[in-house]
Amino acid sequence: MRSANPVLTRLDDVGRTERQVLGVGAAEAMTVDDVVTRTAGLLLLTGVTAAVAWVVFPQAVWLPAALAGSALAGLVLVLVISLKQITNPLPIAAYAVLQGLLLGVASRAFELVYPGIVVQAVVGTFGVFLGMALLYRARLIRATPRLARLVVGALLGIVALSLVNLVTYLLTGRQGLEAYSLTAEVGWLPYVISGVAIIAGAFSFILDFDLVERSVRAGLPRRYAWFCAFGLLVGLIFLYWQILRLLSYLRR
Repeated sequence: MRSANPVLTRLDDVGRTERQVLGVGAAEAMTVDDVVTRTAGLLLLTGVTAAVAWVVFPQAVWLPAALAGSALAGLVLVLVISLKQITNPLPIAAYAVLQGLLLGVASRAFELVYPGIVVQAVVGTFGVFLGMALLYRARLIRATPRLARLVVGALLGIVALSLVNLVTYLLTGRQGLEAYSLTAEVGWLPYVISGVAIIAGAFSFILDFDLVERSVRAGLPRRYAWFCAFGLLVGLIFLYWQILRLLSYLRR
């Protein structure tokens, strides 16, 4: 079973040769608790950075360029860490800091236009995450090949459509599938895209939980807990942005 989260997609194959060549004892293998503690640490780092950015950074003229640079750097880190299966906590922590910067400044902009929206988005994000975790633990929803195909297809489609929409907006100024202005009117398509993205993001956690659980049973080295935690952080941030965007549509 492959995860729908692109960061965790290749985790099934990671470390297989290493285990065969070097061997990993039970004391050196990662556990679910290792993944949980590292995920919590990364979330705390992201949250603290976001809070500092919210308070410290002014709404200056140069800020959009700084945010664009941070977003690009974050995207590069995601690609590098996921493709190279980096387990070093330093670049993973750097990603958490960059995303905290983006979350803090952008969330403040949303909050100025729609008071209370950030708390709603945070509660919604963790509510969905915990809900999917409970459903997975109770085995009410299982990770199946069909579910994996549906989730992967939906996420890939959303990413492709978002890129096309962004290029169209930059070239023509038209907002179709997603609204980039905080106050522009929204048609029915952005609602559909956001809804599908939230559903796909939620079900991707089921596949991620299954992959982490099976990786623990397979005896992956403990340092790969950082890689798993990074993948879950990416999924949570994606879900937060989608919920924040949908809430802003509903508040207009």
